[in-house]
Amino acid sequence: MGYTAEDENLIKEKWDDLLLSCTKICKNDEDWNFIKRAFFLAKEAHEGVRRRSGEPYLLHPIAVAKIVIEEIGLGVKSVVAALLHDVVEDTEYTVEDMENIFGPKIAQIVDGLTKISGGIFGEQASAQAENFKKLLLTMSDDIRVILIKICDRLHNMRTLQYMRPEKQLEKAKDTKEEKEVFSMKKHKEVIKKNKVDLKV
Repeated sequence: MGYTAEDENLIKEKWDDLLLSCTKICKNDEDWNFIKRAFFLAKEAHEGVRRRSGEPYLLHPIAVAKIVIEEIGLGVKSVVAALLHDVVEDTEYTVEDMENIFGPKIAQIVDGLTKISGGIFGEQASAQAENFKKLLLTMSDDIRVILIKICDRLHNMRTLQYMRPEKQLEKAKDTKEEKEVFSMKKHKEVIKKNKVDLKV
């Protein structure tokens, strides 16, 4: 079950648009090739999978990567991780595969995103919000994990119209809780930074 000709056209349009955004962050051929490798792996990994809208699933990681650049202002590694953010969670690829193909930093970010999606903000998130908040505050060594997760959630919220009304409400509630957690994480980092600044 591959991509239809219509899928390919839609994917090419969104990919070309992402590449245009990448001109802001790519400094050399190595940067371009890194992003292209992530795109083609994600395209292969998500082949045949569709979102509730009926669109190819690949459009979601492309949209998240675009938000990463245009709305958050992150760089090449964040775009690569955004393109790959659901590969480990939803396909046969492993974190070890990510490390072998893209290196330890990308593997660490993708692993963090997978843990947030599966364990922290899974189906039972509302019932366990307090424990999840504590866990999140201590688990992410790289703030990009949280920023990419915010981009992921933002794109999901922008496409809520394709979900049943009860699912829309559930996602909105989970997003509100996530916003509170991310805010707590940010405040913790600001306090930590200020403590260092005050010691100087």
